[in-house]
Amino acid sequence: MVILVIDDEAGLRRSLGAYLEDMDHEVLEAANGQEGLDVLRQRKHDINAVVVDLNMPVMDGYSFIQHAVQEAPNMPIVVLSGVGVVDDALRAMRQGAWDFITKPLHNLEILDYTLRKVLERARLVTENRLYQENLELLVRQRTEELERTRMQVMQRLSRAAEYKDNETGRHVIRVGEISAVLAQALGLADDRCTMVRACAPLHDVGKIGIPDSVLLKPGRLDPEEWKIMQEHCVFGCEILGPLTDKERAHKACLEEHLTDDFEDNELLAMARSMALCHHERWDGTGYPLKLAGEDIPIEARIVSVVDVYDALRSDRPYKKAFSQEECVRLLREGLGTQFDPRVLEAFFDNELFIAQIYDHWKD
Repeated sequence: MVILVIDDEAGLRRSLGAYLEDMDHEVLEAANGQEGLDVLRQRKHDINAVVVDLNMPVMDGYSFIQHAVQEAPNMPIVVLSGVGVVDDALRAMRQGAWDFITKPLHNLEILDYTLRKVLERARLVTENRLYQENLELLVRQRTEELERTRMQVMQRLSRAAEYKDNETGRHVIRVGEISAVLAQALGLADDRCTMVRACAPLHDVGKIGIPDSVLLKPGRLDPEEWKIMQEHCVFGCEILGPLTDKERAHKACLEEHLTDDFEDNELLAMARSMALCHHERWDGTGYPLKLAGEDIPIEARIVSVVDVYDALRSDRPYKKAFSQEECVRLLREGLGTQFDPRVLEAFFDNELFIAQIYDHWKD
């Protein structure tokens, strides 16, 4: 062990040093608090404990302790205190010293006993800190693993919807990336933007429940088919809703869509609101709940714009893709009726970047 002895009495330093060296310790000496602090700063990773007097010139023991606690918070410090000044020793301990010994020191075994005691405490403190750090690392790793698994499950759900529809995997990637851009432009928190990127691809997961005869029909849908198609919003909400039973999931979507009481998973809650509300309109004429204005969750208002934009720019069995300019013109026609004006403004402000995202992930 390396022990730093700080005392202005040279004779006491020598006697303490000789005793500690006989106990196989390496001893470093300093004549005052400033010298001791300099030694501590140079070798704080080597020093295992400090023995310090209180009354010294240049820098006293109290000042040394204050600085040492900042330099090396877990360093064991033993105070040398004159007889009758126990209050001073207790004051030093309140500042960060670990123990104290009174002077004159007639029995040096007391020093050995005290050092062994504080060194054992230091060992336990270090072991506990390492244990806590390892435990926190393990929890963090498990949390990250769980989050990766959760993200993968959601991505695979969106892929399942792709198999059912005639859209490609790049459609859902584009929707996720562009939705995240708009979320950031609208001032959503960074973690919320990350969730938007992950959840937006699931907005059409309910199409899994739509019959192929309707979903894949190349021409226009008749009124009855359109009614069936509209059900994909509720189906998506149910798929992402509580796992108790289908009736509970259905009720949760239609009666409790604005609360998260039945689901404590933020990611699923956001994905569910997107799936349920991405066809709601700003003017209240959308479906399935006919919500209006800010009653529509902001994430659903974002996906509503992005989904329409991507559909306009993409080839479909019943139409050719529109140009970027034509898409912007058509979106602008929905300002204040179909779309939230703030979301559209964010879209227009980031139009060039959004077009680059589309081109990068183009089918």
